[in-house]
Amino acid sequence: MEVDLIFKIAGIGIIVAVLNLVLKRAEREEQAMMTTLIGLVVVLMMVIDSIGNLFDSVKTVFGLW
Repeated sequence: MEVDLIFKIAGIGIIVAVLNLVLKRAEREEQAMMTTLIGLVVVLMMVIDSIGNLFDSVKTVFGLW
């Protein structure tokens, strides 16, 4: 696993947490929830891409390709 991926996920988490806090203080609960969901979707897409690369590597190593 790349260290860059961990830092990207942590950065997205920090940004989403700050935005969530600011939006909740401004009494924008719906936008805060949408920001959280969008951050989750972005992180899941990044992780799914890495898992896809892992499966491709496993297929190549075991000659299943």
